[in-house]
Amino acid sequence: MERGRTERPSGNGPRRIGPFQLITRLDPTGPGFPPVPEHRFIARSADGDRTVLVSAPLDGIEPGRFLFEAQAARGFGGPWVLPVVEVSQTPAAAWYATPYLPVLPLPVALAVHGGPLPEHTVRALGTALADTLAAAHAAGVTHAGLSPAAVLLAWDGPRLTCYGSVRAAAPDGEQRGGRPGLEPGSLAPEAAAGGRPRPPGDIHGLGAVLAYAATGHTVPDRAELPESLGPLISRCLSRDAAARPTASELLHALPPASSAPSATVLDSAASLLSPGWLPGRVVAALARQSAQVLAAEIRQPTTASRTR
Repeated sequence: MERGRTERPSGNGPRRIGPFQLITRLDPTGPGFPPVPEHRFIARSADGDRTVLVSAPLDGIEPGRFLFEAQAARGFGGPWVLPVVEVSQTPAAAWYATPYLPVLPLPVALAVHGGPLPEHTVRALGTALADTLAAAHAAGVTHAGLSPAAVLLAWDGPRLTCYGSVRAAAPDGEQRGGRPGLEPGSLAPEAAAGGRPRPPGDIHGLGAVLAYAATGHTVPDRAELPESLGPLISRCLSRDAAARPTASELLHALPPASSAPSATVLDSAASLLSPGWLPGRVVAALARQSAQVLAAEIRQPTTASRTR
């Protein structure tokens, strides 16, 4: 697959999911990328009026639990979240949809850029995600599936997706290692052992995301991390859940010291996500994706093509 380009569904795969006709895959299928906990496509409604990102469970994921987590994610909000707007009504054809905007999964953004992202991009990304987690944790909600693939980059900031993939992969109390689509380096030790999802597990996932953005690895050597970010990311990745910082602590620690004081946390995140927060090659790839999706021709569906 050419870097920065999306991939059309294969001729043998489904052309539709629920009421949506698929335009292209969101994630690459080749080697060298972290696993993705769900199938994700850019798709369009039959009448052509709506373009969405539609997600479906991987083989081996229980569809009913996938839908339960998708429904629960409707309470997960904020400016850096892709909201769930529609959910399948039956496990026989499990899917959920979020609004479409031009986005690249974090691993694709690194491939497009040609390596780890600049420190100012990593700090802006982390501040926005910490903002989202702080609000969620204050409301008693955990994401429980934060990994590089769960983070999409748009021109104006990141968007968090893949809600509850860890819980969808196994019931609470069951060993989670080796499950389809799970990125081992992102999974907190207590979660891998089957523990109930807790906020410190989200912080471990955020640490893995920041490590990946800064080095290309979710479990990097300490020497690989930028000197100014290394201690903070290492705390997030601590095996001891009690030693990890809270999302609120990260909101104060991630912005660079030179950042202008802000009246609110949201202002702080937004100030770091001003034009120029993303490298130029990533911005160009987002523009290419937008043009491709706008130009996509949707074939009229046939009965035989309705595989889901």
